[in-house]
Amino acid sequence: MQLSTVLPEGMVFPYDFGFIPSTLGEDGDPLDILVLMEASVIPGCVVRARLVGAIEAEQKEKGEGWTRNDRLIAIATHAQTYDKAKKLSDLRPHLLDEIKEFFVSYNKLRNRKFRATHDASPDKARKLIEEGMNTFKKKRRKAA
Repeated sequence: MQLSTVLPEGMVFPYDFGFIPSTLGEDGDPLDILVLMEASVIPGCVVRARLVGAIEAEQKEKGEGWTRNDRLIAIATHAQTYDKAKKLSDLRPHLLDEIKEFFVSYNKLRNRKFRATHDASPDKARKLIEEGMNTFKKKRRKAA
């Protein structure tokens, strides 16, 4: 593992933020996922979770164009607080807005822009993962 950034004092990632192995997004990194649960887990831990949707989003580095950089949203299968949530609208009011605002602020501190474009259903989120897996496989074949 390699540390990519340190958050400013007082700022923390909402819930556990990770990635889905063997996927690639348009930004060239594995697909990002936010896993909602009651307590954090240690880095590198594999968490079983069910998708409830995604925040389709774009990110812009200074002097560059917009790049797709979605945030998948899932519930840890052992999470009791969210055990009934099956889609984004099942989450508590304003939670999704708070998550979006976190990523706007987080990227602003790194001299980047972030904008959410759509809220996606669990089915659309699964399609994003399938696309990410296909992109990963294609890149791997080219490298071989």
